[in-house]
Amino acid sequence: MSEILKVENLRAYYGQIPALHGIDVSISEGRVAALLGANGAGKTTTLRAISGVIRATGTIEFDGRSIVGSLPETIARLGIAHVPEGRGTFSRMTTEENLRLGAITRRDERAVVEDMERCFSYFPILKERYNQQAGTLSGGEQQMLAIARALMLRPRLMLLDEPSFGLAPMIVNDVFDILRRINREENVTMLIVEQNTSKALELASEAYLLETGRIVVSGPAGEIRADESVRRSYLGY
Repeated sequence: MSEILKVENLRAYYGQIPALHGIDVSISEGRVAALLGANGAGKTTTLRAISGVIRATGTIEFDGRSIVGSLPETIARLGIAHVPEGRGTFSRMTTEENLRLGAITRRDERAVVEDMERCFSYFPILKERYNQQAGTLSGGEQQMLAIARALMLRPRLMLLDEPSFGLAPMIVNDVFDILRRINREENVTMLIVEQNTSKALELASEAYLLETGRIVVSGPAGEIRADESVRRSYLGY
């Protein structure tokens, strides 16, 4: 299975302040990896560095191509979709307008419409909310819209930052079930940052645990989930 994302010795900065201190992450195509750790460990920063939002040094390769220093728009065109923490929907736009924004770089209108219908197959409620302003949707619906908008890019890699944040447990289960379907049916590779470590480890094949900008544990998700000492020391359960 080919490696679609390779991150080596990644260092990232907010201004002159270092936030990541040489981390290594790799994901094979079609796999799901979880990035776990306490608040402030560097999880969100890692996603921002990969998507070009903040300054980073080291190696970031996507499908064999270096993307360090590339603009976020360039990285998105290559097929990397970033679903930020807090959903990032445009509240005054309708559901349709938000979805079309995800396909803004595309010119194949017929395929865009087909992809919108494909998104509705994962999130039927969004079809019912087609003309509704995103700001009036429930939290769960907004999270679904954020994921669907990312799908409109036709991504090969999705970076998901806290997809369960603020959601009721039943909605969390729905969202993770849909992510599992997207991974299996679309072969979309995923890197997920998630505080709900149990759900993340159920979905992921590999996991990386961060602490103060450094990876302290990595390996198969099943092994990390089964390691009681790791769970107690780093995952809090």
